[in-house]
Amino acid sequence: MSRLPLIIGHRGSSALAPENTLAAFRHSIADGADGIEFDVRLSRDGVAVVIHDATMERTGLLKRKVSQLSAADIQATDVGSWFHKSRLRHRSPGDGEFAGETVPLLNQVFPLFERNKGRLYLEMKADAGAGAELAAEVVRSIHQASFRERVVVECFDLSLIKKVKTIDYTIRTAALFERRLSRPATVFRPHLVEMAQEAGADEIALHHSLAGRRVVEQALRSNQQVVVWTVDNPRWVTKAQALGVAALITNNPSVLIAARDSAGV
Repeated sequence: MSRLPLIIGHRGSSALAPENTLAAFRHSIADGADGIEFDVRLSRDGVAVVIHDATMERTGLLKRKVSQLSAADIQATDVGSWFHKSRLRHRSPGDGEFAGETVPLLNQVFPLFERNKGRLYLEMKADAGAGAELAAEVVRSIHQASFRERVVVECFDLSLIKKVKTIDYTIRTAALFERRLSRPATVFRPHLVEMAQEAGADEIALHHSLAGRRVVEQALRSNQQVVVWTVDNPRWVTKAQALGVAALITNNPSVLIAARDSAGV
């Protein structure tokens, strides 16, 4: 069994390979990560595809919405070349090795984890009015792959957490919370755990700026595991161990794994 905290690759090992691609997920497996986090949207024809943004512009250099394209069109788009160009901007040449990487379908991700014990944090990204359809397709895909005990479905829209639980209450879920500058943290934080509980979430996934001792302890008292995202500083390993955080989501799993190994806990 892996030592805690679990180290989870954010969109795969996205510091080292194009985010949300099979290459990034394979990299996380090779790095020894305890699992991956990734994003799922629906294509125009209702297929669950793995991509973060609502448009293809940033990673596919295509000014089209994901929801306007068929799954076949999305998979025909190169989402690897942008990573090489990004490295050039940041003075890290690379060699263009990821050119030709495409957006995976959700059902193409599961086979990568059939021979390991990796945990999959699946974040639902729903367009307005498409939440119920996305939740239903995610649950269907999880059942089809027989991955119900391996996937944690997470979302910022807590109504969709409720929807997943309505379809199958045995699927593990996580309520996502990001830092909200429009509301003072002292007002917002005490309500996070209650909001997660009301949604029926099994875990609470906090932006690192929200992961203070008070909210973590409150979550643990409520039998909710705590996940913190997205952290690349290895100091978070000892902090997570001290607080009782179950998992850290990071862009470069190998760095945090090395820190955890050094801690020897």
